[in-house]
Amino acid sequence: MNQVPPYEFYTQKRWENWLGRARESGFQIKESEEEAGKESAVFVNMVDDVILACLKVTARFEKEMLSKEMALEILGEIRDIVLSDVEPISEDIDLMIDSVQTSLMGALVAFECYVMGDYEEGANINELIIAAVDAEASDNLELALDYTAQCGAIVLKGQSLPEEVMAELPYGIVAEWLDGIDSISAAMVGSDSYKEFDEDDEDDSI
Repeated sequence: MNQVPPYEFYTQKRWENWLGRARESGFQIKESEEEAGKESAVFVNMVDDVILACLKVTARFEKEMLSKEMALEILGEIRDIVLSDVEPISEDIDLMIDSVQTSLMGALVAFECYVMGDYEEGANINELIIAAVDAEASDNLELALDYTAQCGAIVLKGQSLPEEVMAELPYGIVAEWLDGIDSISAAMVGSDSYKEFDEDDEDDSI
């Protein structure tokens, strides 16, 4: 009970491999939408890969295969890997990686909030989003991040982000954090393979 599974959920090597792919993509914001879309897929996949690793952690936490402390420790290790400073590559790619890390910040605080139980399951997600946006407007980013984390924890419990509210979000850091929450929601709908407990499935081929 509560033993560490015999594999790592996410590794520095895995993150470095994604950064290598980003470097090789030669991504440029100025290119045509179709070409940019193809090249920017690496950044979307980068986010999804981290989120799936975190979903594996929370799935095992829910099944009591990991203690709260161990789950938080693993999430902290993932956070340290993916939010660390990245060596500059090019102006456009650096902007995308910065955006990836901001989205992941929103996702990671959500996973931590969920494991900690620091949220009201019946809270109104619309009100939390509005509160986060208001806090950002008042330059209280710590409070804004707290509200974002609660939104994400509720999404992990099965609620959906309201499309209307998301569509009207003002551009800013809360919108980027909520992109990370949206990616959690999409990953949960897309596949539930993260709930499978075959511990021999580690894939280092990324």
